[in-house]
Amino acid sequence: MSAPVTHHTIAIAQVIQILQGVRQRGLDVDAIVQRAGISPALLDSPLSRVTQGQYAALIFALRRVTHDELWGLCSHPLKLGSFVQSCRLLVQCQTLGEALRTGFQFYHLMLDDFVPRLSMDQGVVSVRLVSRGERDPKLAYAERSFCFFTYGLASWLVARRIPLLDVIYPEPDARYSTDAGRLFQAPLRYEQDRIGFRFEARWLDLPVVQNTQSLQEFLQQAPASLLVKYRDQTSLTERIRRLLRRHLTGELPSLEVVGQSLAMTPQTLRRRLRDEGQGYQAIKDDLRRDVAIEYLARPELTLPDIANRLGFSEASTFHRAFKGWTGLSPGAYRQTRLSADGS
Repeated sequence: MSAPVTHHTIAIAQVIQILQGVRQRGLDVDAIVQRAGISPALLDSPLSRVTQGQYAALIFALRRVTHDELWGLCSHPLKLGSFVQSCRLLVQCQTLGEALRTGFQFYHLMLDDFVPRLSMDQGVVSVRLVSRGERDPKLAYAERSFCFFTYGLASWLVARRIPLLDVIYPEPDARYSTDAGRLFQAPLRYEQDRIGFRFEARWLDLPVVQNTQSLQEFLQQAPASLLVKYRDQTSLTERIRRLLRRHLTGELPSLEVVGQSLAMTPQTLRRRLRDEGQGYQAIKDDLRRDVAIEYLARPELTLPDIANRLGFSEASTFHRAFKGWTGLSPGAYRQTRLSADGS
């Protein structure tokens, strides 16, 4: 029996940054996050996390209150319906290369603060965003979000995750990019004034396999469907997460044992994980944290039950570990979740 997929959680820093536009407008931030099932108390806990569903619900709420598909982060709103219209254009394209160029031409007309560009050199494609004005923290988050959703949409169009060579962020964004390697499943590097990602040019020839019929289902699930960005469940990181999930109630296997299960040497395993922007210890810690958050949303499970399911011999040990992961005790986190769900 295969292990259940454990969805990744999202750092509260992402929530705080996406709220910059509404906060600057003086709107009721607490009311907005509560609509998404997020407790306002989590905003004061810098290590806390939210689920993908909560973050997707927050995007919906922000679109409603700002009438802007980039949530008040830019100098001018991106009109509602822009994303739907762009998708309708893209599913008419024949290849990924045509779709990217078409999409960038469309957003070149719609965006005032930055321009998406595509270039190719020696068999490598570079997708880059060029700022048209001063890049403040609000615009920086809008650009990073545009990059992420561009990549997710591109992967959906061809029905597979496009392997990236790397993701490039400007050096000032380093403190905001702790999840970037995992989100893109690619190495992250910094340059002085550049944001984008690179991949092999051969992927531009992939056929667009989506159509107007599949688009309707996709739009019903977006943006949640893009938060997992057509996640490759066969990636090494996801395979290891599923393998470890089966062993959570006891001591997790060592890197060497995992390598044997996957028919890889420890050296190859480390290298492959590095290519995906991951490390083995981080995968173990992140999995336990994400499963703990999943279990804490289930009122029928006591804290000792959860500790036992996560392989902790004592509830106090789980308490300390969870507080180290999120900055909150398990009980306090559960209370914030239940109070938000009941609001």
